[in-house]
Amino acid sequence: MTELTKQDIERICEQQLFHLPYFRGMLRAVEQSFYETQVLEEPIYDLGAGDGHFAWALFEGQAVIGVDPWWQPLLEAKTWNVYPLLVQAEGASVPVETASCGSAISNSVLEHIKDVQPVLNEAARVLKPGGKFFFAVPNRRFVTDLWGMEVFARICLKRLALLYSRFFNMISRHKNLDPPEVWLKRLEQAGFDQVEYWHYFPVEALHKLERGHAAGLPNLLWKKLFGKWVLFKNRKNPFIHFDSIARLVANSRDNEGTCTFYIARRRV
Repeated sequence: MTELTKQDIERICEQQLFHLPYFRGMLRAVEQSFYETQVLEEPIYDLGAGDGHFAWALFEGQAVIGVDPWWQPLLEAKTWNVYPLLVQAEGASVPVETASCGSAISNSVLEHIKDVQPVLNEAARVLKPGGKFFFAVPNRRFVTDLWGMEVFARICLKRLALLYSRFFNMISRHKNLDPPEVWLKRLEQAGFDQVEYWHYFPVEALHKLERGHAAGLPNLLWKKLFGKWVLFKNRKNPFIHFDSIARLVANSRDNEGTCTFYIARRRV
């Protein structure tokens, strides 16, 4: 594991905040910082490649196999010129040779998959024995600690607080927000061992992300009109919150965090 310098953190923040609405970029910047402290053996299996931006920020000149079930994001991923190979496939069945990848990542993807066990099984299959699987997911605090829930609870509207939690997680397309003990059982069943994990993204950051969905509406307009989420790529742009997010990245782990990062070894 390597330590990140101040310059590393600022670069990571620029790569995320200059290309995404700040409420998404702040979470991705924290997650990128975790991967950058690890050694990822090639070829790298990227489960849930999406539009390719995260891989563009994280990888440079590395052998990465991007897999995603959706064609349109893969077309966008191709434009980032980071993937030597892109594959359209469901995570439970991918046309990748058994024990052919040195490591695997899946960033904020697995929480959207209802039947996630076959996907973990497939990730284990494509990894070489001893290869590591790195993934980041939100946890149960996305159900219990939302800002909107606190607001409704303060005015004694507990029923509305529960409805708000369900609504927020529905629009976030969350299918599982499970605690570590559940993920540990799944990983063991799939063929992983030596699992390490830590929590990150404190409740205060979650609340900022939550409110950012409304504050980020202009970003959606820029994307529709100009094809870019962010028009003014400058650290002084007040809508980017650069300095506060850089501090968050520098102090990213939190025992009460709302997300969890896992590292699991493919059993030898």
